[in-house]
Amino acid sequence: MQLSKLVNSLPPYHFADAKKKIQDREAAGVDVISLSMGDPDLPAPPAVIERLCTSLQDTQNHRYPEYRGMRALHEAIADWFAQRFGVQLTPEQDILPLLGSKEGLAYGATSVLDAGDIALIPDPYYPVYVSGTTSTGAEPYLLPLREENHYLPDLENIPADILHRARLLWLNYPNNPTAACADRAFFERVVEFAQQHNIVIIHDMAYAEVYFDDFRPMSILEIPGARDVAVELHSLSKTYNMAGFRLGMLVGNSVLVDAVGRLKSNIDSGIFRPIQYAAIEALRMPPTWLEERNAIYKRRRDILFEGCNALGMSTEKTRAGLYIWAHIPQNFVTSREFTTWLFDRTGVFLTPGTNFGAGGEGYVRISMTEPEERLNEALKRMHTVLRG
Repeated sequence: MQLSKLVNSLPPYHFADAKKKIQDREAAGVDVISLSMGDPDLPAPPAVIERLCTSLQDTQNHRYPEYRGMRALHEAIADWFAQRFGVQLTPEQDILPLLGSKEGLAYGATSVLDAGDIALIPDPYYPVYVSGTTSTGAEPYLLPLREENHYLPDLENIPADILHRARLLWLNYPNNPTAACADRAFFERVVEFAQQHNIVIIHDMAYAEVYFDDFRPMSILEIPGARDVAVELHSLSKTYNMAGFRLGMLVGNSVLVDAVGRLKSNIDSGIFRPIQYAAIEALRMPPTWLEERNAIYKRRRDILFEGCNALGMSTEKTRAGLYIWAHIPQNFVTSREFTTWLFDRTGVFLTPGTNFGAGGEGYVRISMTEPEERLNEALKRMHTVLRG
C-alpha cells in the first residue's frame, strides 16, 4: 500500500516509543521507574469524578454533543480566566474547548500556515510544534533557547528574509522541557514583535497552574494588544490531574479561534458531554485544592533538585511546571548515551534532551509525576551507578 508523503515523513512519536521500551522491560521483570512523561499520577478531584458519573446517567448526554462545546463550559472557562488572569473573554467568540490542548497545536498551525511559509520555533521544543508546522508544507526556523539567556528566544537577530516569510511564532511558558518562565517584559516585547511583522503567536500554556513558592505564571493575553496577534492554549490535564479526560481550551484572538473551530468541526463531532460537565466542575474548584496539590509537587521538586545536584547533574530550582531540566554527568558525551546507559543499569527512564530538538543536547528532562518514595528510589539507584 502506498502511503502519503506526509505520513511517510512523520518520525515516530518519541513518547509512544518510550512507552514501548518501558513495557518491554517491565515484561522482562524489571522494576522500571519512569520519570519520562508529564503524566500526573495524582487523582482528579473527587467532585469532578462525581459530576462525571452523575452526567453519565443522563441519556441525553449519550447523544452527539455540540461541535464547539456547551455554552455552560464556555462560561465556566471565561469565569476561570477572569479570576486567574484578570482577562475578560467573550464566551462563544474568544473561547474554544478542545479534546486536549494537543489538538489545538495541530489545528492552530493548519489554520495559519500554508506551504512555503515559515514558523518560528524555539529549540528545544515540544515535538508537535515541528510536526504541526511541517504537516502544512511550511518550514520550521529554529530559535535557540540557551541557559545563559534564561531560555528565551532571541527575536532581534532573525534574518530579514526569514521574517518576511514567517507567519507563526510558537511560545511555551512555563516551558517544556526546560521549565523556564517568561516575565511581563518578555511578553511585551514579543507582542510588539508580532504586531510589527504580522506574525501570529500560539502560546502553549499547558503548565500554567503547576507553580511553586511565590511565583505565578502570567498569560500573554494580559498584555495590551496581545489579543490582536495571539491565542493561548490551556489544559486540564496538568491543572486538575485529568490527562486521560482529554480536555483543553484555545482562547484569545477570535478570528483564529473561529478558524480552528471550523476546522475542528469538519474533523470530529465535539467533546462527550459528561467530560464537559466534569470540566465545569474542575474549573470551579476552590484555590485551596490547587494549593494542596502544588505543595505535593513542590516536595517532589525539592527532592529531584537536591538529588540531581548531589549527583553532579546541575540544575536550577524549577518555579513552575512538572519537570527538572538537568545537565548530564560530565563523563557522558550525549544525552541519549546517558539515558540509555542509565535505563540499562538501573531501570530508571529519563527523557534525553534531544527528544526536544538539537538544542536539548547535554540535558535530560526529569518528570515529577511519581510519588516521593519512587523518586528517592530512582535517585538511590542513580547514585549507586554514578557515585558507587
